[in-house]
Amino acid sequence: MRRTRLVWLVEHPPLYTAGTSAVRQDLLTPERFPVYETGRGGEYTYHGPGQRVAYLMLDLKRRRRDVRALWPRSRKPSSRRLISMNVRGERREDRVRVWVRRPERPPLPDGSPAEDKIAAIGIRLRHWVSFHGLSINVEPELEHFGGIVPCGISGYGVTSLVDLGLPVTMEDVDICLKKPSKMFSARPLRTPFDGSVQRPSASY
Repeated sequence: MRRTRLVWLVEHPPLYTAGTSAVRQDLLTPERFPVYETGRGGEYTYHGPGQRVAYLMLDLKRRRRDVRALWPRSRKPSSRRLISMNVRGERREDRVRVWVRRPERPPLPDGSPAEDKIAAIGIRLRHWVSFHGLSINVEPELEHFGGIVPCGISGYGVTSLVDLGLPVTMEDVDICLKKPSKMFSARPLRTPFDGSVQRPSASY
């Protein structure tokens, strides 16, 4: 029986990826790490050790052929997973990704509270099959994000679960990701970091 969804949990070596909306000036240090052009939406982002990346492949032909419906649903599981780890991840209509408030930091120039990005999402469809990636910062080297303008959004920082003071391991995050939900209910295939870039491969 053909599966309608698959999940890969991976951990990449240090690299930058460029989405279809990436602009060259947002790549601040192009010689720092390898840069991979991808077909996902969005701009530049960083992946590396200490960051869990979940690739979710869904067959929308057996669900609902509407990427606009997939997008908001794809953000909710990441927020709920963070809440289960005592982190309140929030969505912003004018800024994609998942954010956490940092009240201990000075407010932004417009007076709004400081916020850091803790998770990112990218979506690609091919023949109504999604190539969807979710990344959660567990304990990456946050300084590595300085080589890009993350997701094309300036003025905001990047944080991680450990940076927020949580004694969380990659295994703890995997347990949360494997809990059943409308999006992450397939049997995950956990792939350990072995120093190489790992991608789901399929032909449709």
